[in-house]
Amino acid sequence: MRLHPDLRRVGVPVDSWLDGGAAAICLTFDVDAESNLLSRGDHYLEHLSTVSHQQYGPRIGVPRILAVLQRHDVPATFFVPGITAERWPETVAAILDAGHAVGVHGYRHLTPAEQPPDVQRRELEDGLLALERLGAQPRCYRAPSWSTTACTLRLMAEHGLTCDSSLMDDDRPYVLETPWGRLAELPPHWLLDDWEQYAYIPDPDLSEGIETTGKVLELWSDELDAMRQTQSLCVLTCHPLLSGRPSRVRALERFIVQGKEWGDVAFLRCDRVAEAVLAAAPAPYAAE
Repeated sequence: MRLHPDLRRVGVPVDSWLDGGAAAICLTFDVDAESNLLSRGDHYLEHLSTVSHQQYGPRIGVPRILAVLQRHDVPATFFVPGITAERWPETVAAILDAGHAVGVHGYRHLTPAEQPPDVQRRELEDGLLALERLGAQPRCYRAPSWSTTACTLRLMAEHGLTCDSSLMDDDRPYVLETPWGRLAELPPHWLLDDWEQYAYIPDPDLSEGIETTGKVLELWSDELDAMRQTQSLCVLTCHPLLSGRPSRVRALERFIVQGKEWGDVAFLRCDRVAEAVLAAAPAPYAAE
């Protein structure tokens, strides 16, 4: 059964994007900063403790994460809401200067599935404009709250985006054929998202829970190890305001080291995977 009547999945050969490894990792970081608050109302800017919690990401988390990536010479993709780019232009500049990819993550982090088409359009266009003003050329999109709609996909194609990382119906990348163009889909999953493990924000109610880094590292490493048997793409999603904390950035570094020590895991940018997927010939997909 199709995901949607207007959409068709097309598989591609694993060796077209896997770069000869047993599995691949896309390290991705959602630099939400204050956008999570502003999507729920400007009055949250008066909640200084909560604002400071969100600002930890661009102020402290991103520089620490960039240092880890440089130390291990691995690429990453940073998904940035437009309003984060406007409020923290130096953060976007640092990401670009380090050679990483920048993708768009809406403007005010509004959930697409809860917005009418005109608001979805404005969110994407304002997000792209804010990033382009800083010299970024986004090719990838991630829906806030992983809440893509058919309208979102149409707008992506209309604005020349070629890669989405919001749908969860696979653990390998594939081509998503739409009436408006072809997109490369790089599936994420809640299992590989630090928000489900580390987030606690009581107001607005963005609370989840706080787990130990040992549990999180075991969870992620176990999934990656299994993916080496299924030739999968591990799309790790972290938020610098969470994974930039000292013990958590250390866990992230240990995860990277583990992947490198296995010797058969490729570290790839999302846009590079998307380019390979869209250039590949179609192939039947068979789960293992």
